Amino acid sequence: MNVSDSEAIAGWYEEKGWEQAKSINEADEVIINSCSVRESAENRVFGLVNNLSKLKTINLELKKTKIILTGCMLRYSSKWLKEKVPNVDEFKKISEFHVSSSKFYVSKSQLHAYVPIMNGCNNFCSYCVVPSARGREISRPLRDIICEAERLAERGYKEITLLGQNVNSYGKDIKDFSRQWRDFVATQQFSNYKTKFKTLFAVLLEVLNKIVGIEKISFLTSNPWDLNDDIIEAMALPKIDRFLHLPVQSGDDTILKKMNRKYTAADYLKLIEKIKKIIPETIFGTDIIVGFPGETEKQFDNTVELCKKVGFKKAYVNIYSPRRGTVAFKLKEEIPFSEKRKRWKILDDLINK
Repeated sequence: MNVSDSEAIAGWYEEKGWEQAKSINEADEVIINSCSVRESAENRVFGLVNNLSKLKTINLELKKTKIILTGCMLRYSSKWLKEKVPNVDEFKKISEFHVSSSKFYVSKSQLHAYVPIMNGCNNFCSYCVVPSARGREISRPLRDIICEAERLAERGYKEITLLGQNVNSYGKDIKDFSRQWRDFVATQQFSNYKTKFKTLFAVLLEVLNKIVGIEKISFLTSNPWDLNDDIIEAMALPKIDRFLHLPVQSGDDTILKKMNRKYTAADYLKLIEKIKKIIPETIFGTDIIVGFPGETEKQFDNTVELCKKVGFKKAYVNIYSPRRGTVAFKLKEEIPFSEKRKRWKILDDLINK
């Protein structure tokens, strides 16, 4: 999502007549698009701003260079930000770049492009800051997404990746979808289009699957609790990528409950089997957190066993770190880092090697 936002910001500047600088010494403005999911990401921003400030003091060409901070770190108060990064010249929200219509101009790839379909999250997992960093779920209008995909196809793009914190819930915030659907079929090549799907994300996949020129459609990210039969059936369409990223986070029911994840390990395995039955060629990837507060060795072993049963081909294994402002930040049963690291290596060796 942050890569997509950065491409959109670059497109916004280029539409205004700016050019991307070849080096930092040529830059009139430096835009730092921050991530706030992990503390280490924020620390890298602090380090980068500090290094840029040092450069400005020793390089006369950079004296007037403006440092702009945007992205998820703007969830903090302006007072806090000014204290932490006093050398930033301007704090600017992503929305202030008015980037929604320009992002596809600056994709670095000539074949693949990101297409955001929604922003924000309503799920409030106990370890996660995304709802406060990105806000509540807001879906893009169906017509805007389809028009963007058609323009990308016309420009020669063959693959698109749909982006959202939870793509399965696309459209749930749209109160009058029937009216939006009428507007869509009235203005597109799908004037006689009918759909059997009732889940809006499944409808979107079905429509995108019909766009001439687009050969592959991927999406990130799905949550297990609302990946329903409608969406699974749509995933079987010919252009939909057979790699499915489906975060599990833990294979232990007690830890999943503490994480505020809305399923059990058995629920997850049942869903995997259902997908395999309908789309046997599906390859699975996942996210896992090790060392969540209070996670015992037996609870970690349950995660290992689940991973063996699923046979993930790729996993983003994350060592838990407390994030201020989350429910889990208040949990006191901290796991020693050496133990977290050991558990991380076990899963990384099991899945990613």
